[in-house]
Amino acid sequence: MSESEKLSASLEDYLETIFHVVSEKQAARAKDIANRLNVNNSSVTGALRSLSEKGYINYAPYDLITLTAKGTELARDVVRRHEALKDFFTKILLISKNEAEDAACKMEHAISPNILDRLIQFVEFVDICPRGGSDWIKGFSRHCERLEAGGCENCISNCVNELKEKKDLIQNPEKSIIPLSRLKIGEKGVLSSMEGRASALRHLNEIEAGPGNVVEIEELDKESENLTIKIKGYHLILRIEDAEKIMVVPF
Repeated sequence: MSESEKLSASLEDYLETIFHVVSEKQAARAKDIANRLNVNNSSVTGALRSLSEKGYINYAPYDLITLTAKGTELARDVVRRHEALKDFFTKILLISKNEAEDAACKMEHAISPNILDRLIQFVEFVDICPRGGSDWIKGFSRHCERLEAGGCENCISNCVNELKEKKDLIQNPEKSIIPLSRLKIGEKGVLSSMEGRASALRHLNEIEAGPGNVVEIEELDKESENLTIKIKGYHLILRIEDAEKIMVVPF
C-alpha cells in the first residue's frame, strides 16, 4: 500500500466497524456505524465518502453499505491487529478486558506487520513451551502484585516434569497426534501435518500456516459441517471433512 493509500486511524476504525456490522447483517447503514462509534451523522457521511473514493466500500447516500474486496482485505487485517493485541494484553499480561480493548483500539493503527507477527508467535510460544503455560502467566501475575517471592524450586520442578512429558510426546508422536476435527470448542493444538484438497488448504497456505503453528477451535456448526479456527491471528472456516486430514498435537 502506497503512502497516499494509507488510511488514518479514524478511517481504519470506520472500516473495522463496517466489517463487524456487515458480518452480522450482510450490509450496514450509516446509522449503524454512527451508533457503534458514538459519532454524529455528518462525521459518518464524510468518512464513508472518503472510504468509497479510495475503493474500500460500496456507498451511495441513503443506500446500504458493503465492503469491496480491497476493503474486506484491509478490514480483516485491522481486526487481526486488534485481536492479537487484545489477546496479548488479556492472556499474557492479564489486563482487564475493558482496559485491553481500549489499548488495542489505540495501538492497532501503529503496530508494524513484523512486530504483530512476533507478538502472535510469542503468545503461541507461551502456550506450547514447557516453561510457559498458565502457571507461568499466573507466576508473572503474582510477581506484579508482589504476592510471591522466589518460588523457583517449585517452578523448576514443574518445568522438568512438563519437559519429560513433552519429550515423550515428541519421541512417541503416535500417542498424541489427532485430527483437527477431534478438538472441541476452545481447545488448542499444534499443527503436525496438513493433507487433503488443495482448495481446502488454500487459505492456510496463503497465511503461510504450517507445522508448529498453534490452532484453536472457535466454532463448530454441525448443521453446515463447518468449523471456525483461529491460527496466526486469522479466523478461517474449514469443512469438518477437510479438518479430518489436518493433524495436530493437542495441549
